[in-house]
Amino acid sequence: MTKKTEKPLDKKQIPNQRTLARLSAVQALYQMDIGHVSLETTLKEFTSLRKGAELEGEESLPADHDFFTQIVKGVTKNQLQIDPDIDGALDDTWPVGRIDATMRAILRSATFELSSRKDIAPAIVINEYVEIAKSFFENDVSKMVNGVLDKIAKSHIKE
Repeated sequence: MTKKTEKPLDKKQIPNQRTLARLSAVQALYQMDIGHVSLETTLKEFTSLRKGAELEGEESLPADHDFFTQIVKGVTKNQLQIDPDIDGALDDTWPVGRIDATMRAILRSATFELSSRKDIAPAIVINEYVEIAKSFFENDVSKMVNGVLDKIAKSHIKE
């Protein structure tokens, strides 16, 4: 997995409030993972500092705060169920604890949505997080994200 410098989402894709909430959730979960920052501190910071933040240098709609909070809290609360789902979809030699922290945040956020948000079509969730992965990584990482999330989605459809 080759990590690249962060780049903004494709200008052709006009980000909506949920897309921005997902991206912010990935960033918040990364911060919590790497910096060992508490949930409360993270939520306060992202609410106050990132409210109305600019994307690609242009003012955009603010992220859907409630949706952002649902994802971050949901991942935090359900991580003991989420990580085994991810492990089951990853190659045996790459458990969730071994992958890049940004990738963990992407997969955890998406897995939370796939398992808990039955009101959102799995294809939408997968596509959104594949696009987020493209904004952080080069090469075929987005294909890996797509494959892992597809396996997870299919396992939750059977439940």
